[in-house]
Amino acid sequence: MSTQTTVLAGAPIKAMKSSMVGTWVSLAPEVRPSKNPDGTIKAFYLARTFVYHADDSFELTVTNFADPNGNVPVAKIELAGHMTWNGGHPIAPGAQKVDFVADTAYALTPLAQPFVDLLSKVAKDGYAKWELGKTQSVFGKNFAVFGLTADQNFKEYDLIYMKHDLLFWGARNVDGRGFDKEENRPTNLQIPMERKP
Repeated sequence: MSTQTTVLAGAPIKAMKSSMVGTWVSLAPEVRPSKNPDGTIKAFYLARTFVYHADDSFELTVTNFADPNGNVPVAKIELAGHMTWNGGHPIAPGAQKVDFVADTAYALTPLAQPFVDLLSKVAKDGYAKWELGKTQSVFGKNFAVFGLTADQNFKEYDLIYMKHDLLFWGARNVDGRGFDKEENRPTNLQIPMERKP
């Protein structure tokens, strides 16, 4: 049995972390349930690039799309921070409960004019004029569009699982709830990311 297979079968966390170091990307555009302002569920399409470092720091870039094929980008979100490992998760042997905290950076780049127009109406205070393709930091600021407040870093209660050199996180709750508290931690696996060569 190879070292990689041993790691994926539930070897110690130290070995799992070591095998995770590097860059991971979405296999294809992904879909998530999210909520409209009136509480109804809508589809949210995205692609992820995730970089994990040996010191438990991470970088995550999420590109949001208007369409399921990923042809019409709407926004790029860039986060950086640290991960906390909290023990095993029952979804699969070797899965781990992990918290992601964006305590280093959180930035947004609008990539579609309708999104620029929306931001210009709802995110004016504390921000420069929103422009197409121009990145602004929302780190440490109030940003109601994403539910961010100036006094609290963005945090998600998630999970990590590896198998066949694919990296899985938790699937979003089908009712659109975020992973904003322990009781909302995911109970299923999301489509995985593959290692970027």
